[in-house]
Amino acid sequence: MKNFNELLKTETEFINERIDELLPKKAVFQDRIIEAMNYSVEAGGKRLRPMLVLESFRLCGGSNEALVYPFMAALECIHTYSLVHDDLPAMDNDDYRRGKLTTHKKYGEDFGVLAGDGLLNYAYELMLEAVVSCSSDADRQSCSKAAAIIARKAGIYGMVGGQSLDVWLTDKSMNAQELDFIFRLKTGALIEAAFMAGAVLAGAEDSIVEKIEKIGHYVGFAFQIKDDILDITSTQEVLGKPVLSDEKNHKTTYVSLYGMEKAQRDVDDMSNCAVGLVKELGNNGFLIDLIEMLINRDK
Repeated sequence: MKNFNELLKTETEFINERIDELLPKKAVFQDRIIEAMNYSVEAGGKRLRPMLVLESFRLCGGSNEALVYPFMAALECIHTYSLVHDDLPAMDNDDYRRGKLTTHKKYGEDFGVLAGDGLLNYAYELMLEAVVSCSSDADRQSCSKAAAIIARKAGIYGMVGGQSLDVWLTDKSMNAQELDFIFRLKTGALIEAAFMAGAVLAGAEDSIVEKIEKIGHYVGFAFQIKDDILDITSTQEVLGKPVLSDEKNHKTTYVSLYGMEKAQRDVDDMSNCAVGLVKELGNNGFLIDLIEMLINRDK
């Protein structure tokens, strides 16, 4: 029996292969923008969101796994575009991401903007092509619903909404309600979308999808708190990006608002809540181990 790390490596490789198959291919006059887009996605990362789509699909008893591949790739494109834009001089102004030069540092600020734009739009291309390619009405309905969930969770009522408040309050004081809003939307919304999309594509009932959304909420919130902790406790070599960037950008964080002890305790509590809900829904030991790994990660 493979241990968790071996299973994680195998699944990450599998997801990378599926994403690579769906990334845009080179074209004569769009070569540079496609290269910049693919560079951003291929820079690496945990592939957490596509992995959660796949594992949620399995948790809810889905059978046709090929149905989820375009949505896995779409979520990774959306997540990557958000990082590309986060790194821009107008935002966090970071030079490194995942141990490599950020997209705008390698291709120029103009292509950093365009690469993010291209990845966001390409995500919708992937999802809509999946909808129109469905061979049954049931699959078409599931794909349409999953695409709608991801679109909403990525937009002004999700990730962009949380990011906008985060940017607006840079160099300003932030209260607990505002920080909660940012955490729930900026990071949590896409993780909720991953869990929910997998469940919907598996044909789960609405009541199950609602419970799955709660799992995503706990995981997303804990994940962002852990990010704040690592920004203080880790190193650039381990993290793959500059540390103390929140302090540099004068941002209020969970740690600065509540302290390190409460931050770590809340990560543990929220992760335990997520694991408890997973166990209520089915038997997916890999997903449970994945959630627990996130609270102990060092990068």
